Amino acid sequence: MAELVDVLPQHRFNQDDLATYLANALPEVTAPFTIRQFQGGQSNPTYQITDAANRRYVLRKKPPGAILPSAHAVEREYAVMHALGPTGVPVPNMRVLCEDPAIIGTPFYVMDYVDGRVLIDIKLVDLPKDERAGYYMAMADGLAALHRVDWRGVGLETYGKPDNYVSRQVHRWTKQYLASEPEKNPDMEALLEWLPANLPPEESPTIAHGDFRLGNLMFAHEGPKLLAILDWELSTIGNPLSDLAYLCSFYHLPHDGAPFRGLGGLDLQEAGIPDETALIKRYCEQVGRPYPPPNFNYYLAFSSFRSAAIGQGVYDRSRRGNAADARAHLYMDMVRTCARIGWETAQAK
Repeated sequence: MAELVDVLPQHRFNQDDLATYLANALPEVTAPFTIRQFQGGQSNPTYQITDAANRRYVLRKKPPGAILPSAHAVEREYAVMHALGPTGVPVPNMRVLCEDPAIIGTPFYVMDYVDGRVLIDIKLVDLPKDERAGYYMAMADGLAALHRVDWRGVGLETYGKPDNYVSRQVHRWTKQYLASEPEKNPDMEALLEWLPANLPPEESPTIAHGDFRLGNLMFAHEGPKLLAILDWELSTIGNPLSDLAYLCSFYHLPHDGAPFRGLGGLDLQEAGIPDETALIKRYCEQVGRPYPPPNFNYYLAFSSFRSAAIGQGVYDRSRRGNAADARAHLYMDMVRTCARIGWETAQAK
């Protein structure tokens, strides 16, 4: 996982109060224990607990301070992973959810630590060329496994609104984009008109992860075995093709872009990476649906639009001096690139 550091000053809490709580709620976590923080981009502070028997667990909590009512919903993350535990979808084993902010200042949950590795580089340059295709197929299989789950059958009937998912997403990200005082951008302005005017027929809803990509997956230390799907903060009941399109969006981002690099312009055969068609066919085969998925260009265009809207928000915070990412100024390039790709995709036959 991400690098471990001493707990950051702004994310400290009373460890004695946590120990008292765990002694009752999780007596198998034996005191004394040590706590370190995972360094990285998590919006919800995440910690490793190592107990007296050298067993490792992960604690994830809401950040301190005032937050929006629906933001940083660790309760929802716990609910979906707890529900998925018996299904075979790779998720960490959930241990306990504490919704009482009096214990350590905010609600939190504890789950088992998964001993694996998170791969960041979409080109997998640190892996042998003949192994790379296996990781891509494992991503397709993992997403298909998630989308096959009977979400009502595992108790997630109230986890999200299954109807009009894409329409609501278009509205949400349009609102957020316009609120971030964007520069004039003909591609984004065209997408703002095209997306709501060309909504595809609704798909049968599934659990939608919302951020299914390489950096949110944990693999075994050796080989392309998917051990855990991580970071469920954007998950809901929604449209499965939105997840698939987001996974495929990296085929369209330029391989030499910033701040995020994709696979666009790369010789995929030389790189040992399956092309987009192979990935989509593998997903369709595993989930049991015909290839190609209907209206897939729409979902790709929307995915690029959403990425542009997110990038605009990061850039806006950078302008105001409160962005957490030191590369935030680079996000303006990302906005322009994603907007261009999105509008080109929308116009493609």
